[in-house]
Amino acid sequence: MGSIPANTRPLTGPAPALKAPAGATDCHIHLYLPGFEPQPGGPPVAELATVEDYAVVQKRLGLERVILTQSNAYQFDNGSTLAALEQIGPERARAVIAVSPNMTVSELERLHARGVRGARIMNLPGGAVKIADMKPVERLCRSVGWSMIVQFNGREIDRHIDALRSIEADYVIDHIGKFIDPVPADDPRLDEILRLIDRGNAWFKICGCYETSLTGAPDFADVAAIATRVVNHAPERIIWGSNWPHVGVPRERYPDDAVLLDILLGWATPDQRQKILVDNPARLYGF
Repeated sequence: MGSIPANTRPLTGPAPALKAPAGATDCHIHLYLPGFEPQPGGPPVAELATVEDYAVVQKRLGLERVILTQSNAYQFDNGSTLAALEQIGPERARAVIAVSPNMTVSELERLHARGVRGARIMNLPGGAVKIADMKPVERLCRSVGWSMIVQFNGREIDRHIDALRSIEADYVIDHIGKFIDPVPADDPRLDEILRLIDRGNAWFKICGCYETSLTGAPDFADVAAIATRVVNHAPERIIWGSNWPHVGVPRERYPDDAVLLDILLGWATPDQRQKILVDNPARLYGF
């Protein structure tokens, strides 16, 4: 314990041009607290990212609420995420954790009382629960009224479409569909995502555009084409997350958090931004 160095990532900078409305929510961050080590099967933890570190970023962005997302590094050890949730408090934070199929409904009920509201399904390398193992987790989530966040390569949606259609709980298609590499806005695979949203229980998260964009900041034009089509199709089903602290990104490519918020100025109208930043997260996560 104590072998992980302290945060060296930049936390401060110019304020974003977007003035966030009251109750604005960052729906995707990871925290790495002292005393919690990475688990077998997950990536290493390069440096800590504490509640105090994120508070600086949150204040800079003018945000009030946050969804703590279980890191792949910890696999099924939700200790860091739960400790951070305890520090921030359920008035301003919720958590999405790694749910094992072996967990019980009573365990989830106790976690619900602490502010947990969802399970993470990660179908990319390092994920604790893949789509193939999702169904028992989804049944547990339904028993306590939780949603799931589901991340996969959008280019491979045909492999997963039957499993996604079978989901009865609310779920979030994560990271702008995570098309690796981005596709045109009229791609049939994006049509499939819109059809999933139209079924009534799928949401869509604007998050991590820098991970897949080939055109890059500040506009991320290739990913913007995907995001704006979905935003205009179903603004009542969109949420936004910073993806702080941007693990796995070389420091020379480290994104500016203000830029990641300001993309909403070009991707959404003021009314849509109110839904994306405030109303939709409040409805999905119960603020």
